[in-house]
Amino acid sequence: MSRNVHWLNLEYCTLFRTRNDGRIERENDPDCSRGPRFWLAGCADGNVFGVHADLPDNLAAELEALAADEPPFIHPASPKYLERYLSLLHGDRPATADLGLIYELPWAHPYPGRARLVSSDSEEGRDLIRSWAADGVPESFIELGFGRAADFWTPWCAAIVDGDVASVAFAARLAEAGAELGLVTAKPFRGRGLAAAATAGWSRLPELRSRTLFYSTGRGNVASQRVAARLGLRLRGASLRIS
Repeated sequence: MSRNVHWLNLEYCTLFRTRNDGRIERENDPDCSRGPRFWLAGCADGNVFGVHADLPDNLAAELEALAADEPPFIHPASPKYLERYLSLLHGDRPATADLGLIYELPWAHPYPGRARLVSSDSEEGRDLIRSWAADGVPESFIELGFGRAADFWTPWCAAIVDGDVASVAFAARLAEAGAELGLVTAKPFRGRGLAAAATAGWSRLPELRSRTLFYSTGRGNVASQRVAARLGLRLRGASLRIS
């Protein structure tokens, strides 16, 4: 297994909880989300893939056989068997495909932004969560789907502007060997480099020192790709998620 394929396999193990046979049981998140029916990631050296444990064995075997024959999946191409995967998974509910990008986020990544940063392991960070638990999360984050203080999964790092939380980078997935970044920025503060500052601050958190860090986003998420470009992150893989 090449170094790049090994890196993608580590991403797979970070994103999902799996059975002993490698099939996906659920997302590796505190919400215990169901996870995709099929996941594929690729680079020039090869691919990594997985199927959900709930799929019938004959369907899983057919998907796995196709994926094993898949040429290296490289952005901006689509997987060779994309339509076949969708056809096989189109049962009692439509199969939805999401194409993504996977970037390498080095530990302690530098960024020259001047935003004030607050982390979850600091006293100020703990005070912030206590205030949100008591008084509620700011409306600018509620409208983005973060209704409770507990929705900001630790460890996290926030960029603060004039006393307001502008952007939060958090551990969307946390495994023993890897961590997947989650990132949310309040609408009034977008386009100012604050998401990049929060991301760089997150990469410096002591809890993440021993882990490989991943920054993933959808192909259509231009704003998230701008953050990756602002930080100079290296694109290392492409992904396909079918729900």
